[in-house]
Amino acid sequence: MATNILVVEDDAAIRDMLCFSLRHAGYICEAVGDGERGLEAVKLQRPHIILLDWMLPGIDGIEFIRRLRSNDYMADIPVIMLTAKGESEDLVKGLSVGADDYVNKPFSPSELVARIKAVLRRCSLPDTDAQESLKHGTVMLDMKSHRLSIGGDRVDLGPTEFRLLHFFMKNPERAYSRGQLLDHVWGDTVYIEERTVDVHIRRLRKALESSKNDHLIETVRGVGYRFAGE
Repeated sequence: MATNILVVEDDAAIRDMLCFSLRHAGYICEAVGDGERGLEAVKLQRPHIILLDWMLPGIDGIEFIRRLRSNDYMADIPVIMLTAKGESEDLVKGLSVGADDYVNKPFSPSELVARIKAVLRRCSLPDTDAQESLKHGTVMLDMKSHRLSIGGDRVDLGPTEFRLLHFFMKNPERAYSRGQLLDHVWGDTVYIEERTVDVHIRRLRKALESSKNDHLIETVRGVGYRFAGE
């Protein structure tokens, strides 16, 4: 089945260029010019991935992701942010609210396609895990439904945090460096920086915080992180 991509970009020239490049690469592409129509498009036909401009009229990219992640139907759709903002704090903010990757403008079509493939690859669990469930105390990770529940209550996670928690729960009590986590969770993409791991760790801890399970993700001084499985 062909991959369906939603482009949310207010610049018509960039929007047309993106759709032309994506269709040439074999993807199905739908494009809208603002966040409101983007959210409506997702409700009408769920895309496999969203390319989202940071600066949009009305609902900007940050607010778009917040609304996406708070909706059960849309929460696990991966998002790549398209941004001209090169400041570190801006990129961290985008990742913190739920973006899975970012691409700085200007970018080449080949780079964008490579990023799309990398995000889709790492946001898809292996078939061998399709029937598997992992449990620690009241924390239950169901790979078949791709859901996290704690004490029977559903907890929303973005796709990258889901993969990160999945990896930790499969490998408890072992410390991993940021580089090792990139290799195991993010895969063979060369675009992700090690600081990205810290952002997703913070997001994962925040998701676990309300149930007082954030302590499960431990910082190992001088090494990286581990899952407290005991």
